[in-house]
Amino acid sequence: MPEVDLGFPRQWVSFPNPDDDTEMFKCDLTWLTSRWTCIFGSTNPTGGCPGVYASAPDVGCCAHGAHFAGEADHERVAVAVRRLTEGTWEKYGVAVDQWTETDSDGELKTRTLDGACVFHNSRDFAGGYGCALHGLALAEGVEPLTLKPDVCWQLPIRRRFANIDPGDGNEYTEVEIGEYIRAGWGSGGHDFDWYCTSNTEAHVGTQPVYVSNRAELIALMGADGYAELERHCTAFEASRSAAVHPATAASR
Repeated sequence: MPEVDLGFPRQWVSFPNPDDDTEMFKCDLTWLTSRWTCIFGSTNPTGGCPGVYASAPDVGCCAHGAHFAGEADHERVAVAVRRLTEGTWEKYGVAVDQWTETDSDGELKTRTLDGACVFHNSRDFAGGYGCALHGLALAEGVEPLTLKPDVCWQLPIRRRFANIDPGDGNEYTEVEIGEYIRAGWGSGGHDFDWYCTSNTEAHVGTQPVYVSNRAELIALMGADGYAELERHCTAFEASRSAAVHPATAASR
């Protein structure tokens, strides 16, 4: 089924951050209650992720490597890298001492090798297909977000900050939690041959996003903020006026 048009009405909810009275959360209920799920390596009837580029179908969305959000992000990943081995990381022998690089703007990112992020293990690798850091997290029994670069575990949830002046001069920070659509990548997003959030093939989750991505949302919003979001999502799902994400509706 073709990619759905994302120009559709969405239902949003705003509420104060329980942990910070200078912030308001603005959350996309239509996205967060959708049945999107990552289908990388999946064997569901629709097939696994075909990759953002048709020329690299096994790479998923790992074609460009990952930019780091800052020094803390880089250092956290570096600690995890030291626990990878030849048996768990296909590129260990050629990249363990050089797994980062800088882009044309001088920004630090994970190195790309053979058309993919250096941590991408191929289908034929005995240590497991996919992200070596993700595999390490599963082996150690921890959430993948604790070992992977921030951008890797946050997507396709998007958190944005904006300073809002309601008119009385009492500014606050709006923290938007929504869907990372193609346009979020700028002009480059329209170059992808396939994109997951707007494709019915990826809206086959057994749970809504706010449940399946609970750990990621807590990391982005805090436990109390997530608890409030969960309350709103539950009420939204129970309402007759719930605006269902069109990709979820089409997949049904």
